[in-house]
Amino acid sequence: MKNQLKNFAVFSGIAVQMGATIYVGSLFGEWLDDKNNIQEPFYAKWITLLAVFLSVIGVIIQVIKFSKK
Repeated sequence: MKNQLKNFAVFSGIAVQMGATIYVGSLFGEWLDDKNNIQEPFYAKWITLLAVFLSVIGVIIQVIKFSKK
């Protein structure tokens, strides 16, 4: 039971980290769009997409490390 709780905490932390990375990326993209007076959300789209890819790569790396333990 204790091991299951530990696993749940680890994977919940990974999910929160992924969400935070995507959220910060979207905020940064919106800030760049506002800073450069771009009407269409160019930077917001691309930086959010980059944040999604980076967070997925981070999740994969953490799951591989976790599975080796």
